[in-house]
Amino acid sequence: MPFFEQHNDAAAFEKGAPRRFLQSDEERCMPAWLTVVGMGDDGFAGLGKAARRALIDASVIYGGERHLAMLPVCLSARREPWPRPFNIEAVLAQRNAHDARVCVLASGDPMFYGVGATLARHLPADELRVLPAPSSVSLAAARLGWALQDVATVSLVGRPLAALHLHLHDGARVFVLSADGATPAAVAARLAERGFGATRMVVLEHLGSASERLIDARAASWQMNETAALNVIALECRRDALAPQLALTPGLPDDAYRHDGQLTKRDVRALTLGRLAPAPGELLWDVGAGCGSICIEWMRAHPTCRAIAIEANSERQRFIEHNRDALGVPALQLIAGSAPDALHGLPEPDAIFIGGGVTADGVLDICWRALKSGGRLIANAVTLEGEAALTAWRAQHGGTLTRVALAEAQPLGGFQTWRPALPITLLDTRKP
Repeated sequence: MPFFEQHNDAAAFEKGAPRRFLQSDEERCMPAWLTVVGMGDDGFAGLGKAARRALIDASVIYGGERHLAMLPVCLSARREPWPRPFNIEAVLAQRNAHDARVCVLASGDPMFYGVGATLARHLPADELRVLPAPSSVSLAAARLGWALQDVATVSLVGRPLAALHLHLHDGARVFVLSADGATPAAVAARLAERGFGATRMVVLEHLGSASERLIDARAASWQMNETAALNVIALECRRDALAPQLALTPGLPDDAYRHDGQLTKRDVRALTLGRLAPAPGELLWDVGAGCGSICIEWMRAHPTCRAIAIEANSERQRFIEHNRDALGVPALQLIAGSAPDALHGLPEPDAIFIGGGVTADGVLDICWRALKSGGRLIANAVTLEGEAALTAWRAQHGGTLTRVALAEAQPLGGFQTWRPALPITLLDTRKP
């Protein structure tokens, strides 16, 4: 590893004097042309030797205006603030420059919701050197004495507040990465609105700097409209006695959804999602999505699950928009239109659910062609015509047919009797 020569260089450099380094053979052969330096709120003074060295040697440094302002004036590199709206095109354009020595400044750990992760999607690992500082959540966990692996993290930077809803469970600990100084007040109001007013909120401002401050209160009694823009929110969730408890397992109560009756009922929904078998990173098409219950619970199964809801009815589209936010999956994509026309051009799915429209010409065929190899196609039908379509499909492509017949105990005079629901025919097939 490189190191500073031993002659009180640190003090000399802060005054503008040049600094000399020794460099290992290994570092001279390093192929990375881009170094991402994680910086805490203590600025340049808190950086390690390797990070300082990278900045001293750089020909150009990209970063936010706040980070660039923390650098000593004597650095010779050109300083380039991020464009608005943010993009990394200027950095990537340096890739083929002769003898490129480029640095990017980031907050804390650049690979944790940071620009390092963005750059890594565009560059091979051997062209990128990342020098992280402690992340804001690492510092917050240290201040609060929380085991970091037991705490969920939600970023509200460029994301809707509804992204928080999925993580609200009694007893859960959550770190929230704030978008600005107004985020804590918005989070407190949303917690109280959703029956979590008793939640303890700790807002940690300017972590790692001389200006560090902690504000500790209950969500229901939060009174500050604005805090420091640089903050992390720590939540110890407490559910009010009358607030609904929404599990992460399939089969949420029917009244968790806003709907007009076009809803895959709770027990059938749980059976259907068991056949769909959501896995991390997979994409679902929900064709004829109704109020969105299937695709919403697919996305609730894992934070990286993705889904597209295809729905033609405008009122039901509004139900989907409400339900996806209320149940914490605002990233659900809604396509307004009817199958099969609305399916053209959509990304290739890992699984498809057809809850309505199995009798429409071409729907099953187009879905089958679009499905990835090894993907799952699940379709439900309640009419004789729909059942006939699924039976004919199974004869061509294989799979299983299951008849689901449920009944619920309801009053009959002074007694109880079984009231059967309409039976459901469920097709489950896998693409070779």
